[in-house]
Amino acid sequence: MISTYLQEYADYLKTNERSPMTVAGYTNDISLFIRWYVQNHKRDFDVSALTNTIIREYKQALQQQNARPRTINRRVASLASFGLWAQQAGYVKSGPNPTDGIHPVKQTDSAPRWLDPRDRARLLRTIDDEVNRAMTRYPRMRLLILRDAVMVKVMLYTGLRVSELVNLRLADIILEDSRGYLVVRAGKGSKRRELPLNAEARRAIKTYLQFRPDLPVEMLFIGQNGEGIEKRTAQRAVSRFAAQANLGEISCHVLRHTFAKSLVDRGVTLDKVAMLLGHENLNTTRIYTTPGRSDLEQAVNALDQAGG
Repeated sequence: MISTYLQEYADYLKTNERSPMTVAGYTNDISLFIRWYVQNHKRDFDVSALTNTIIREYKQALQQQNARPRTINRRVASLASFGLWAQQAGYVKSGPNPTDGIHPVKQTDSAPRWLDPRDRARLLRTIDDEVNRAMTRYPRMRLLILRDAVMVKVMLYTGLRVSELVNLRLADIILEDSRGYLVVRAGKGSKRRELPLNAEARRAIKTYLQFRPDLPVEMLFIGQNGEGIEKRTAQRAVSRFAAQANLGEISCHVLRHTFAKSLVDRGVTLDKVAMLLGHENLNTTRIYTTPGRSDLEQAVNALDQAGG
């Protein structure tokens, strides 16, 4: 019965045009809740057990496990969505949502991880060195290394989500003599947006297109057999270049954060940054005004410069 609940709930989310990532995240949260319920209450889970008291108990258990506030709040939000579905599906009586009155755990805003200008420059130098070596020494690997390099650069210069990157089509790239842009056809929330390409991004894409085989494949980035690529291909590329640059483990999302932070540091207004990132809520973009570790280090080092 549990699998039936989860499948019906997943179908409900898809009907409401939630992204595949959101569907996977919500259903995973509910699976974790059900597992906790079965282990702690020693009986099978039934949707009728989704009560305010049980959810409060679950929240307290997460706090005792030292779960992060963001994790706790996300799981409670998932349960709120699950409770709404259960009411609409007729599994529980209509009325207040089971999560009503359960307040989110307070959390201190912390900056997401991004690359500071020095590390960003190091990553780009590493990418260019690898491409140059491939052009002269590894002709068989040339296309794949060039593809990986361009994917990383596009994320750094546009702030694309990795899902948006791998779904780019050739027709989504518009390049002119001194300008260009790319089209995100179905970003988060199925929203379309256009992103201008700076000179470095245009140069990288043009080089890749010169070497990309002329195949009847609409996807921009392709694999060895001409097939479209998956998100893990892009993540592997980021991880490899980051390791070569001695930057540790870097995710695709770190590149998106780096793009946004770089714009904010250069005085670009939050409304423009939000539009480029595809954010609906300006408060989501405000996180990039939160000082990161390097910002705080610079603040403290200023004492030395002042002789203090």
